[in-house]
Parts: sequence; C-alpha cells; structure tokens
Amino acid sequence: MPKPLQLALSATDVQELKRVRDRDPEPHMREKAAALLKIAGGQSGRTVALHGLFKHRRPETVYEWVRRYQADGIAGLRVKPGRGRKPAFSP
Repeated sequence: MPKPLQLALSATDVQELKRVRDRDPEPHMREKAAALLKIAGGQSGRTVALHGLFKHRRPETVYEWVRRYQADGIAGLRVKPGRGRKPAFSP
C-alpha cells in the first residue's frame, strides 16, 4: 500500500499559501494553494481532489501540484509559458 501524501509547511510557507489563496489574481493559483493548505492540514490528496475543491480534480493532478510545490515552491504552481491552446491562425 502506498504511503499517504504528506506536506509539511513552515509558518512562512503557510502564510504565503494563504496570501496566494486569498489574493492571487489567477484562479488556478488560488485553487492550488487551497488544495495544498488542506493537504498540509491533514486531509488526504484523494479527498481534497474529489471533495475539497469547487471542481472535482483527478487525485493524480493534486499529487502533481504537491510534487511541483515541493520542488519549486510557489513558482512551480504557475502555468508555464507556451502551455494551453494554441491560436488557430495567425492574424
């Protein structure tokens, strides 16, 4: 059986994630910060993915958010340039 997902945060990390959750202009950043805070509070990644957010997410998606946060901090949660839908034609 796999080890449960755990996220240990310092007081500074918690404050930074709360600031992002409450005030970041990007909705995806607010959602990711909320998920990370819930996991750090003791909820399982699966529970957060399926019941803890406004929109259901795959548990693997939430696990990836945690891995990216552990590797790169808040910057790891941002959407990288070049991601997303490409233009259908050039103006």
